Amino acid sequence: MMQERTRLSIWILILLGVMMGYFSGLFGVGGGIVLVPMLMLFGVDQRIAAGTSTAAILPTAVVGTVTYGLTGHVDWIAAALIAVGMIVGAQLGTYLLARLPRAALFWGFLGFLAVVAVSLWLVVPQRDAEIELNVWLGAALVAVGVLTGILSGLMGVGGGIVVVPVLMFFFGASDLVAKGTSLAMMVPGSISGTIGNARRRNVDLRMAAIIGVTACVASPLGTWTAQSITPFVSNVAFSVLLAFAAWQLVQKHLKSRRAAA
Repeated sequence: MMQERTRLSIWILILLGVMMGYFSGLFGVGGGIVLVPMLMLFGVDQRIAAGTSTAAILPTAVVGTVTYGLTGHVDWIAAALIAVGMIVGAQLGTYLLARLPRAALFWGFLGFLAVVAVSLWLVVPQRDAEIELNVWLGAALVAVGVLTGILSGLMGVGGGIVVVPVLMFFFGASDLVAKGTSLAMMVPGSISGTIGNARRRNVDLRMAAIIGVTACVASPLGTWTAQSITPFVSNVAFSVLLAFAAWQLVQKHLKSRRAAA
């Protein structure tokens, strides 16, 4: 028996698309960390919300990648290496989901977010910094993709929230290159996820289309804002996003524990 779908007003979907697109362009993330809880707030089932977000991210990520790419702020090789690792990592994440202690992983990941959020206030990347690739760094980027994919499978978080700070702090990328590269590596993952969700009927294509198209219009504005503000202001804003993501994860964790009690 198919579950009843919540049908939202087109104006609500447009508003959500504007929010998602702007945050995607500004931070180099998919925007799902904002979109999924907002859809759930309006009564959309969590699985449908997640699947719809994944589908809506695809056009947004493409537009964001092109916008950052036109200004030379995408490392295409790094994006491809991370994407390859994410494909493997996502499969490992779903495999380990039922086998690893979720509580330890959950609090460990929250600790990681806290360290990154504090570091964003202390370490400011240079605007002209780039990733200088070699064989070892290439292998490390694949490993980052694997780890990001695992975390995505285990925690349900998007890759950008991990990849952007990692590229800045460990690979010497500027904030703009990190964001542009993050958006580029999301494209293949979004395609794969959307196909899987469509097969399981965990996506509302009407909502995804309206949100995605609207987000494409708002994404360049977010990118323009990212290029207009200083790296320090960008870091501070990203730390606020990480705090919001951590809060969302804690709420989800507490809710699941109450349901299991």
